[in-house]
Amino acid sequence: MILWRSPVTIWCQGTLKAQEFRVDREGSTAPWYTMKPLEPGDKAKFPITHMTEHTAGRYRCYYQSPAGWSESSDPLELVVTGFYRKPYLSALPRPVMTSGGNVTLLCGSQEGFSRFILTKEGEHSPPWTLDSQQHRSGDSQALFPVGPVTSSHKWTFTCYGCYRNSPQTCSHPSDVLELLVTGTADTISPSQNKSDPKSGAANTISPSQNTSDPKGASHPQDYTVGNLIRISMAGIILVALGVLLFQVHHSSRGTHDAARR
Repeated sequence: MILWRSPVTIWCQGTLKAQEFRVDREGSTAPWYTMKPLEPGDKAKFPITHMTEHTAGRYRCYYQSPAGWSESSDPLELVVTGFYRKPYLSALPRPVMTSGGNVTLLCGSQEGFSRFILTKEGEHSPPWTLDSQQHRSGDSQALFPVGPVTSSHKWTFTCYGCYRNSPQTCSHPSDVLELLVTGTADTISPSQNKSDPKSGAANTISPSQNTSDPKGASHPQDYTVGNLIRISMAGIILVALGVLLFQVHHSSRGTHDAARR
């Protein structure tokens, strides 16, 4: 996948007895490109200064030795990008997953592309290519199953959209999607695993739910003692009031008796 007008170099490798190399492009009527080998003599390079729709395609190389011309190499497909609007790329159900799991990557667009190409950063094998499917929303989409993923590798992807009548001319790249791979599925961090050794089940409590201090279990007892103290104080106050009322009443009665005499 080469951006439009970017340079690219095709390398062709044969044997140390190679005397000449040549490259052709599938379906092209142009003359074959020929190059003399570079030292130590088993390879040659064919530079393309500006990648365009006219230089995109499938290439094969050959080399000539004293025994004659070799068979063709495996085809190398050069796809030029940057011609249409970029598609979108997302992970289903989400881009965060545990190591060893599988995920589906959705590449889609409103452009009506015939196929989508998915590339993985750092991957030297050919990219994944799928024909598109029409979604009920009207978008053309393709679902790429990926996995199992591991935390020991980086999982960064980009996708492109192309049309069937010009398969080597594709869109701008989608936004980069990076999968976040955590530990194995049965790994739970210590802060999340507050298990009961008798039941064998894990009771997960988030920090926002567990805000009590270690002495929180004694709070009910504290409340009971406080209530008893308040009740006792209220009783003492009532008794004191009763005594005062009795004294006032008795004093008033003594005053009236003295007046009668």
